[in-house]
Amino acid sequence: ILSTFVTCKDKYFLQHTIMAKELKELTSRAENYSQWYNDLVVKAGLAESSAVRGCMVIKPYGYAIWEKMHRALDDMFKETGHVNAYFPLFIPKSFFSREADHVEGFAKECAVVTHYRLMNNPDGEGVVVDPDAKLEEELIVRPTSETIIWNTYKNWIQSYRDLPILINQWANVVRWEMRTRLFLRTAEFLWQEGHTAHETKEQALEEADKMINVYARFAQNWMALPVIMGRKTANERFAGAEETFTIEALMQDGKALQSGTSHFLGQNFAKAFDVQFAGRDGKLDYVWATSWGVSTRLMGALIMAHSDDNGLVLPPRLAPTQVVMIPIYKGEEELRRMVGEMETVAAKLKAKGITVKIDDRDNVRSGFKFAEYELKGFPVRIVIGPRDLAAGTAEVMRRDTLEKETVPIAGIEDYVNRLLAEIQDNIYQKALKFRDSMITKVDTFEEFTRVLDEKGGFVLAPWDGTTETEIRIKELTKATIRCIPFDSMEEGGVDMLTGKPSQRRVLFARSY
Repeated sequence: ILSTFVTCKDKYFLQHTIMAKELKELTSRAENYSQWYNDLVVKAGLAESSAVRGCMVIKPYGYAIWEKMHRALDDMFKETGHVNAYFPLFIPKSFFSREADHVEGFAKECAVVTHYRLMNNPDGEGVVVDPDAKLEEELIVRPTSETIIWNTYKNWIQSYRDLPILINQWANVVRWEMRTRLFLRTAEFLWQEGHTAHETKEQALEEADKMINVYARFAQNWMALPVIMGRKTANERFAGAEETFTIEALMQDGKALQSGTSHFLGQNFAKAFDVQFAGRDGKLDYVWATSWGVSTRLMGALIMAHSDDNGLVLPPRLAPTQVVMIPIYKGEEELRRMVGEMETVAAKLKAKGITVKIDDRDNVRSGFKFAEYELKGFPVRIVIGPRDLAAGTAEVMRRDTLEKETVPIAGIEDYVNRLLAEIQDNIYQKALKFRDSMITKVDTFEEFTRVLDEKGGFVLAPWDGTTETEIRIKELTKATIRCIPFDSMEEGGVDMLTGKPSQRRVLFARSY
């Protein structure tokens, strides 16, 4: 009786609410954004905490998304002339003492291997470290690879003819974090790190700029994530770099997330490891260097930028499965008929390069399946029942808006292909509109703190260019300078805190 007094849309949401409870409903973003994120990562089957404190297990569904990121980025790297290699996980401790800024930047995050053998505990059960198996030199578990790579490059480079070296490494790294969060900050995480060697300063700067632009294109075209490109301040640069370029994204709670960095290292590491080459004039000079990287932190960005209270919202280009097909049936014979029709449709979709799954499980209700695939963020859902089959139609729902439409089965592959492109663009445009609405220009410190507390987001504010003022603002507000934007040349006026002259405005935000 109740159903006669509600619209079809209301009935859909009533059904969804009931079924979502079976999947353990998410905490809403409005109630607790942090808990919503944690719930979603776990309940959507992306990752979970492991038995090793601070480390995570990336589950198959989460790893499938990372694989698509990996594949797309790897193709982009190779298109720009880079090749993959692999370097050791362990780095001699003495390597870190050769570049002063580098060791200072990473010293507090390093895991150290001191022994190479265990033995049975002479006092009882279990094992202990063998005191006689102490390493002559301790090994650092890779927090980043500049030192081991530049020690290697010394053997590879003698002449300008050996340059440039354009190498990327896909690897895991360890940075000992005490306060961890799945994908965003864990003691061990996956990433790629590019390390290039060049003949001139200009070539190295061009490389660093090229790669931050690669990251920005990937974020926009694959992740549907608008980013702001810019230069880090001296205080926020990578340890050992002369310049750090960054892409900064904004999450739905108004906090920023650094999503990729590219570093111009100058000749610092070449000098630290004595990597010289004979130039075109026959004189010896030190090599110019870059490094650049993104990590599984991008998974966190993907989740927090687009998802909603029903679950993940995945851009179709990164969704492991773009279309799920669910049959509506009574009895085994009708199920076989529905699945047979769906296999025909699936073949046409696959011919278009679309990834498809047919869910013919008979031990859960269709409503449960609807909620499950919304939670996992499948971009498109196709439902076919007996009436649909008789009419030659199917019900198609898009995950980004939850809108449904009845479309002819004939030619549905073309419809879905267009729909996926529309979803990809819509997700980007929605994120872009939100990001732009969350950029606020201020002139005074009072305005600055009010915007941070009441609105959040990015704040364009004048800065006097000193590290002292930058640190003081962070101490007072917990906001940092995310970057000096490339595309903004607005004059700063006077610093909002000190009243000193400001050459230009910079982008502040509270961040992850």
